[in-house]
Amino acid sequence: MVSKTVDLLKKELPLEQESVELCDDVVTGLVLVDIINGFCTVGAGNLAPLEPNQQISGMIDESAKLARVFCEKKWPIMAFLDSHRPDQHEHPYPSHCVAGTDESNLVPDLQWIEKEANVTIRRKDCYDGYIGSIERDGSNVFVDWVNTNKIKVLLVVGICTDICVLDFVCSTLSAKNRGFLGPLEDVVVYSRGCATFDFPDHIARNIKDSIAHPQELMHHVGLYMAKGRGAKIARKVSVGSMHEAAGC
Repeated sequence: MVSKTVDLLKKELPLEQESVELCDDVVTGLVLVDIINGFCTVGAGNLAPLEPNQQISGMIDESAKLARVFCEKKWPIMAFLDSHRPDQHEHPYPSHCVAGTDESNLVPDLQWIEKEANVTIRRKDCYDGYIGSIERDGSNVFVDWVNTNKIKVLLVVGICTDICVLDFVCSTLSAKNRGFLGPLEDVVVYSRGCATFDFPDHIARNIKDSIAHPQELMHHVGLYMAKGRGAKIARKVSVGSMHEAAGC
């Protein structure tokens, strides 16, 4: 039933994707959204997958490939890590990714980036990395990162496609349109570098205040909404003269 619904949705809401080449002469920044244990590692927390998940493992692989290339080329990377106080809740989700626990740390395949000079780590306490980058004095770590590095193209990957990734993309595009992100020209969401979670209806209906969240359907919706806000959706990403590629 779910597969038929997904097929119908994709027919009614077709999503055109493109191949994107990132050139050496155009400053590109990579944003990794919440690729942490609490969302990606089996059994790691209340919102972690209960069993191995192909979409999530594929997202990690593609994101790690891109991170390697960006670090080799010394291109800027910002990694958002969901990190909450123990008493902080995000309705309707249960407690998750508590600061100081392994849930809020990068997955093993990406922990190496913490030692790289071109990588900025930002722990955030809300869905949206743009909002989560605002300091008490009103400054914004993400905005400063874009402006300082003179980033023209932003490549976004991570989890969840329809929640934290989408919220961040929408806020970034709104800020761009308001002129807060001076050099930024394009926001690209790499579809195979993104994933979301699977929460079937037959489970959700037995849990108070829960709603179903079919993975493939909501992944498509997240990408579709991002494109509707002005992002480019890439099915393939190739990088500069090195001809390194993701999604081949």
